[in-house]
Amino acid sequence: MAMSGKHVIEARDIRTYFGEVCIHDGIDLDVQRGETFALVGGSGSGKTTLLREINMLTRPASGSLQVLGFDVLALPENRLDPLRRRIGVMFQHGALFSALTVLENVALVLNEHTDLSRDLVQQLALLKIVLAGLPASAAHMYPRELSGGMLKRAAVARALALDPEILFLDEPTAGLDPQSASAFDDLVMQLKESLGLTVVLVTHDLDTLWRVTDRVAFLAQKKVVALGPIAELSAHPHPEVHAYFSGPRGRAAAQAYTWTRA
Repeated sequence: MAMSGKHVIEARDIRTYFGEVCIHDGIDLDVQRGETFALVGGSGSGKTTLLREINMLTRPASGSLQVLGFDVLALPENRLDPLRRRIGVMFQHGALFSALTVLENVALVLNEHTDLSRDLVQQLALLKIVLAGLPASAAHMYPRELSGGMLKRAAVARALALDPEILFLDEPTAGLDPQSASAFDDLVMQLKESLGLTVVLVTHDLDTLWRVTDRVAFLAQKKVVALGPIAELSAHPHPEVHAYFSGPRGRAAAQAYTWTRA
C-alpha cells in the first residue's frame, strides 16, 4: 500500500493482543504531515499501546503500519533504527537518566547516533535545551533538581536532539498545575510552527485537546470510533465520545477555548 504524500502515518486493521486479551481489533487512522494529532479514550482503551506501536517500540499482532513512507511491520529490526532516528519521543514521566545532567541526557542521544565532535555535541545539546524553553542554567541540573514542568521540557529537549520529523508526546501535561500545563501547550504549538513538526500525543487533558490539536482519534470498543477536529468530536453522538466530552470539565474546556478565540 503506497502512502499518500500528505500522510506521515497510515495504520490499517491494527490488531493487538496481550496474551489472549484483545486490545485493538482493527484500528484504522492516518496522520497528516504538519498536524497535531491526539489519541484519546477512556482508561484501558489502548492509547499508549497504540502510540508505542506507531513509534516502533512494540509491534502489533497484525495489520499494516506505514511511518514516513516505510512499511515498518515488514522491516527487520536493523532497518528500523534509521527510521527511529527520524522521530522523537517524550515519555510520560520523562524517562531521563537520573545520574546524568540535563545536558548529558541530551548529549547522550547525539553521541550514540552521530559522529559529531564533543564540542559540537555540547553546543547542539544546549541549543535543544533552550529550544525546549529551559534556561541555559538548567543544563547542569540533575532530573531530581527539576520541577515537574522543567522535567517535561528536558524530556522534550532530548526528544528533539536528532531534529525529528515527528514528535510523540505521552501525557505531556499530566501532573502539571494549570499554569505550567498551559505553558507547555504553548511550547508544543511554538515547536510545531518553528520546526515544521508533526505532533502525535496521548492526553487526558481536555484543555490541551481544545488548544493544540488539529484532529483527535477517539478509541473505544477496541477501535477508532470517532476521528476529526475536537469541535466535531464534542458533538459526536457515540455514547462514549459524548460522555467523555459533555461532562463539566469538557464543557469548561470548550467554553475556555471559545472565550480565548472570541
